[in-house]
Amino acid sequence: MKKIFALLFLSTLVFTSCVNDDDVDFDTIGTTFEFTTNFNQANDFGHRFFFNENIFDSDVVLVYRLEAVDNNLDVWEPLPTATIFLDDGNGGDITVLYRFNFTSGDVDVLLESNAPELVPADLTNNQTFRVVVVPASFAENTDIDLSNLDEVQSALNLEF
Repeated sequence: MKKIFALLFLSTLVFTSCVNDDDVDFDTIGTTFEFTTNFNQANDFGHRFFFNENIFDSDVVLVYRLEAVDNNLDVWEPLPTATIFLDDGNGGDITVLYRFNFTSGDVDVLLESNAPELVPADLTNNQTFRVVVVPASFAENTDIDLSNLDEVQSALNLEF
């Protein structure tokens, strides 16, 4: 009887001493991809990037555009970006907007404009994008600023 009591006491001690820290999600897995593309009439001012493997239907995709490099640091802008207004040289405006959509197998990055053929080359050629796939629970239940690529990558322990 003493052995049974000791065994029950020991097992109770072991199971109650385990800590469940619900504030830390150790099983969240995120992935990052990067690609460079040109937008033109031949590709309908869009680029489709295929994931190596299908992502889960519940995953969330975030896309960032490399806007500039400042002191050797990449400046990433979340999509969709604010509309860029340019002067067409004739008193009119050219509007430019980058946006995206995704499925479990790919992400489409699109350049939309009221005059896409007049968008300058620095906004159409060699555009680099970073795609971050995160589980929906991370995107919904986090205090992380999802528009900040550095915060997202740091929270998910992603390196690129």
